[in-house]
Amino acid sequence: MGHTAHNKTKLLNRVKRIKGQVEGLERSLEEGRDCGEVLQLIAAVRGAVNGLMGEVIEEHLREHVASPGLAGDERAKGADEIAAILRTYLK
Repeated sequence: MGHTAHNKTKLLNRVKRIKGQVEGLERSLEEGRDCGEVLQLIAAVRGAVNGLMGEVIEEHLREHVASPGLAGDERAKGADEIAAILRTYLK
């Protein structure tokens, strides 16, 4: 069982908060709110998603790269996974 399963409730709560922020952003656009307000909401959503990503990356590194019981090939696989994800995420 992976770390996302262990932290499932915590992660799902974060996703639900992000969902609420996105819904607020959608309402603001539908209502024709001021662009400054919309930009602030977009920044908040981005920050929330980045925070979620950071938390999952940190746990991935701890469990799949830095865990003392891992063999060298397991560490390499964990590092390769995170490198590929970061390349995609940072585009």
